[in-house]
Amino acid sequence: MFDPGAIPDELRIVADAGLARIEEAGLNAAQPSEQLLVDGWLLRFSPGKARRARSVNAIGAGRLDLDVKLELCRRYYARADLPLLFRITPFVLPATLDDFLRRNGFEAFDETRVMTCPLGLAAPAAGDPASGPITAGNAEIAEFAAAVGALRGSPAAQIRAHEQRLLCSPLRGSALRRVLRVDGEPVAAGQTVIEDDVAGLYDIVTAPAWRGRGLGRAVSALLLADARAGGARIAYLQVDAGNAPARRIYSALGFVDRYAYWYRRPAGVVDDLLH
Repeated sequence: MFDPGAIPDELRIVADAGLARIEEAGLNAAQPSEQLLVDGWLLRFSPGKARRARSVNAIGAGRLDLDVKLELCRRYYARADLPLLFRITPFVLPATLDDFLRRNGFEAFDETRVMTCPLGLAAPAAGDPASGPITAGNAEIAEFAAAVGALRGSPAAQIRAHEQRLLCSPLRGSALRRVLRVDGEPVAAGQTVIEDDVAGLYDIVTAPAWRGRGLGRAVSALLLADARAGGARIAYLQVDAGNAPARRIYSALGFVDRYAYWYRRPAGVVDDLLH
């Protein structure tokens, strides 16, 4: 838990059309089939690890009273047997939603930073990721979801949900997925999803035993090169605000913080899907 008011204003209060476009691209990058539009709010119900795919995204103001809409959301998520989560960005509608939820007992948690990087002509140097033979091949969706799940230690249900979410995306044909392997075993992975001139980097993960050897930077550099080759002019990613090692890697590659988002949940609710 944390106080969103402690986030710098320039990351919390944003009125920028380019960043609104990044936010929209992030929602488009992986669309679960389990979703509903309820009076301007996008309710997503994918039973996987990613909270953005199983939370309320308030993208439209709608017409109903907020108390009525909150009760509707409670019912829908109870039926789906999922915790009720709201994803709060600088672009939520109405703009008073975060304060409304706070006053109704919803606690803030999981601050995330959205970082962007302009894509120039020269690819960033990947560096020397590690000793030994490392392959960095492209992967199909099922192979990629399995590799990411193995690296994260995800249960089978979350791996299936991740695979299904990627398969449902209308942008799946413009996504490039990388799996780095040593002796056939995955040691790192990541994907880039390209939408016109915008590319998002997702699912960047390194095996615990291989961290600190440059693999995170190597796979990120590969994805940036893929994005550039695919015609993207700007890249974005979403990273835990407290993940200092990852943020150092991304900063070294040219990414900067552009805005923050966080989640709210009813006080006392446990996010069982992460256990």
